[in-house]
Amino acid sequence: MKKEKIILFDLDGTLIDSTDAIVSTFYHTFKELEFDFDGCDKDIKDLIGYPLDIMYKDLGVDDSKVWDFVDAYKNRYRVISKEKTTLLENAYEAVALASQLGRVSFVTTKTRMYTMPLLEHFNIAQFFEIVTGRENVQNPKPHPEPILITLEQMNYDKNLHDVWMIGDTKLDLIAANEANINSIGVLCGYGEEDEIREYTQFIQKDAISAINFLKNLEN
Repeated sequence: MKKEKIILFDLDGTLIDSTDAIVSTFYHTFKELEFDFDGCDKDIKDLIGYPLDIMYKDLGVDDSKVWDFVDAYKNRYRVISKEKTTLLENAYEAVALASQLGRVSFVTTKTRMYTMPLLEHFNIAQFFEIVTGRENVQNPKPHPEPILITLEQMNYDKNLHDVWMIGDTKLDLIAANEANINSIGVLCGYGEEDEIREYTQFIQKDAISAINFLKNLEN
């Protein structure tokens, strides 16, 4: 019997480019909370995909103040996220095609509070069955919990379903490996190809290429 496909997407760097929104919000919080950040844009970009508290700690913010920065970030990001975020080329087409191949859900480290307005803004919310955000899990990617919780809500059965995670960083791919599902790394986001290649045997240029790859597997 042919298995039904379940396709799980990451968000940042896989379907959307929110680099400007993220980086500018970090600088805004540094100024607002008077933190002397001596790094550069690349230091922030290299951490995209990790939870905000971990990002701030790695950028030098004291543990005791991290959550003040996270709160300030969320307040600012809420205001500017739509304006400074773009849908990656062919991302809409990728999600639409994925929904024809199987059931589709989102696994992101963003909170649902910010994810859902973006999905609706770009008119792609309609394609997703489950959206799992940071507040829905105890342990974010690279822990497998976000994937496992999503699959549980989708009534996943390994005998009935063929599951694929599509993401742009090692966090997505490690989580997929730990959850014992297939993965495709895409090169349109924040991960370097050499690093991505360590964690998956399948690499594609972008989301639409990944979905076409899955479509061709059926032929």
